[in-house]
Amino acid sequence: MSSCLDTRPSSGAPTTGEAEPTKSRIEVALAGALSRAEVGGPPLLAAAMRHAVFPGGARVRPQLCLAVARACGDPLPALSDAAASAIELIHCASLVHDDLPCFDDAALRRGRPSVHRAYGEPLAVLVGDGLIVLAFETLTRGGAEAPARLIPLLTTLCRATGAPSGLVAGQAWESEPSAELQRYHRAKTGGLFTAATVSGALAAGQDGDRWRALGDRLGAAYQVADDLLDVVGKPEELGKPVRRDATLARPSAVAELGLRGALDRLRSLLAEAVESIPACPGEDQLRDLVLRQAARLVPEGLAQTAA
Repeated sequence: MSSCLDTRPSSGAPTTGEAEPTKSRIEVALAGALSRAEVGGPPLLAAAMRHAVFPGGARVRPQLCLAVARACGDPLPALSDAAASAIELIHCASLVHDDLPCFDDAALRRGRPSVHRAYGEPLAVLVGDGLIVLAFETLTRGGAEAPARLIPLLTTLCRATGAPSGLVAGQAWESEPSAELQRYHRAKTGGLFTAATVSGALAAGQDGDRWRALGDRLGAAYQVADDLLDVVGKPEELGKPVRRDATLARPSAVAELGLRGALDRLRSLLAEAVESIPACPGEDQLRDLVLRQAARLVPEGLAQTAA
């Protein structure tokens, strides 16, 4: 279920003066959430959960959540931190489950052994389950200071995680005889991106629906990029196996549109994402963030391959 930019461990190098403090803010919030889940619990489970969460990938979803909250004023940073952390914990849980032998049977994740390879399949199942529960606990704790905002935030996270159109549904579409590509992508990847933009606005006390289109377009773009890199990428660069879509007969933008068509679709989605950013006090900074991520999604080598 992962997007291409989340597979490799972060280098820690800031892309701008804004990005590094935001990334540190996310890491601190995640570390706090994991610490609460470890006290008095099974040591191996605690170690395996940390293996699943740290070191992270690009943390694109929580960064996007905080960027939207900041663009809307971010009046309650503790609540936006909780929302961003919850979204990332759900994402990490999905990676653990996605790598299991019953799905992708992936040996690598973010350049290291996947959780089931490092700790065994039973613990990997429990790690994924535990991270999902921890995500909702983290969001609930953060919402204590703003109970009126908590219910829409929880509803948003539930819809992005479960059925009929969240991560669970996205994984389930892979077990169907056939799947419509956009519906599959929207559930598999788009749900959490939409949750990130909507939750950032909700945490700031703003209308989340105004931000839905941005998350939807970015989520679709990330999944198309992932499909492209599954074909032309290298395991040592991505930190995970490649050619899995064809091997597992999964729906893919490359299979449906061809390499050039998928690249054109990616560029179109990224342009639509930039255009969908609502007018707000932090509009310029958010546009810069989206454009930086867009540049990372269309690397020069990929464009040359398509040509």
